[in-house]
Amino acid sequence: MKKLIFVTGGVCSSLGKGIAASSIGALMEARGLNVRMVKIDPYLNVDAGTMSPYQHGEVYVTDDGAETDLDLGNYGRFTNTPLSRANSITTGQVYQAVINKEREGRFLGRTVQVIPHVTDEIKSRILAVGKDPDVDITIIEIGGTVGDMESIPFLEAARQLIHEYGRQNAVSVHVTLVPALSGGELKTKPTQHAVKELQEVGIQPDALILRASAPLDEGMRRKIAGFTNVEFEGVVSGYDVTHTIYQVPQIYNEQGLDSFLLKKMNIESRHADLRPWKEVVRKVVEPKRRIKVGVVGKYMELTDSYKSVWEALYHGGIANDTGVDIIKIDSGKLEPAPGGAAGAESPDIDALLDEVDGILVPGGFGERGIEGMVRAARWAREHGKPYFGICLGMQIMVIEHARDVLGWANAHSTEFDPDTACPVIGLLEDQVDVRNYGGTMRLGKSESILKEASLIRQVYGAEHIWERHRHRYEFSNTYRADIENSGLSISGLTPDGSLVESCEWPGHPWGLGVQFHPEFKSRPTAPSPIFKGFIGACVASAERRGEGMRDAGAKRPNKQEPGEGHGTRP
Repeated sequence: MKKLIFVTGGVCSSLGKGIAASSIGALMEARGLNVRMVKIDPYLNVDAGTMSPYQHGEVYVTDDGAETDLDLGNYGRFTNTPLSRANSITTGQVYQAVINKEREGRFLGRTVQVIPHVTDEIKSRILAVGKDPDVDITIIEIGGTVGDMESIPFLEAARQLIHEYGRQNAVSVHVTLVPALSGGELKTKPTQHAVKELQEVGIQPDALILRASAPLDEGMRRKIAGFTNVEFEGVVSGYDVTHTIYQVPQIYNEQGLDSFLLKKMNIESRHADLRPWKEVVRKVVEPKRRIKVGVVGKYMELTDSYKSVWEALYHGGIANDTGVDIIKIDSGKLEPAPGGAAGAESPDIDALLDEVDGILVPGGFGERGIEGMVRAARWAREHGKPYFGICLGMQIMVIEHARDVLGWANAHSTEFDPDTACPVIGLLEDQVDVRNYGGTMRLGKSESILKEASLIRQVYGAEHIWERHRHRYEFSNTYRADIENSGLSISGLTPDGSLVESCEWPGHPWGLGVQFHPEFKSRPTAPSPIFKGFIGACVASAERRGEGMRDAGAKRPNKQEPGEGHGTRP
């Protein structure tokens, strides 16, 4: 019988359930098992597509164009599980489906209720993900915190499945917090209450992952085991990692969590082969060199807004055995000072950008900070600094070229200036009259044809590539000939030649913009080719500047900022 692992959270949110679920998935795969991942989000939105990054972090896009929670990005980075819209379940999706069935008369006049109709819909969606005969385990992360009213139907569905499948086929892993008081004393009471709340909805956890800043000693773990009816072997210390989230699978493995879960589910497997993960961690902790990358973006206040970009940069560093220090630059700080002369740059632009070895401009929406991005692109072009533009970052290259090379001072995107006289970036033709923007973008996997002898062709080593998109606005074909003839090379197109997918600065050390989002497919064990190439160019940039490579031991290891589950956030 197929196996299910439910991952829930208690005490508070943002404990790192996504990293926990992903790490368990990685360990199961390391033992030769075939895994599928599911994320349940209790919010009423149908998907994450219309939410601001400040609300829920980045929107992660799957091959089939689903706009999902960022935890699916963790699943994609830690495991080989295929990801699609089926792997993301929201309250909005569930209730929409149930109401549609009721309107169609499919409940035969019966009263429609949370139990059984809503819970049956949830269960069918969970089980559908693992229906392939080759799938061994489905891991289901239930978002939110036990005790939240929004999570109740999902916890009830989990309880039913555990009862129907039996405890040897469906297990519960509960992630809780062991906080420290101001004096440093660790308190177990919050975990005891969190487990009690889970038990009150009918679920007895089989394993506990105890989040704390430092490893918990055996005595404390035994105390918690005794109070929660969880076997001691199933009580794991999920302490903050010192360097990278990719240490977490090893931490769990060293404490026997994977062996314990397999024993509970009566599964025999080979020993976990963690050599790829150990090599990843080695390159993060002890890189041969270090470089700095300046990311000029709009959403710097919330780290999770660019989660996949941060991770892909680190992956590019791993591919080059290079530590990457990310310098976050709010694009608004690069805009002209208030009352300054027209076109005048912020006086600190040289100080901000000269210290980095490469500049990346990521995606984004809205007008705020756009002029700062344009100035960053111009600075990178004129100073020979490696530049990588993703989605909006490519459009910025086009706007900058039109203004500063062609002299079209009013060149802009209709997203930011609907009345511009020179719309070098504009809406897709079938989006011009759209008013309801939910689910209307160009989304998901799409093919690009790469120009021979181009930088992007060299980076990918292929003529045809498939990458994921998330945008409404495109390079305007009206201006394509003028822009290309004036020196901006168009190096990637859709197969029919109708849409521009990438452009480059000829003669520049490394200047490349792409309309797609390669960060979504990057993994620590299989870095994105384009991020690998960009970091390689940054290494060369540092060497050209004559500064020599920074001593890897002179700076902190490739740490990520504290904050996310397991104590790291890039």
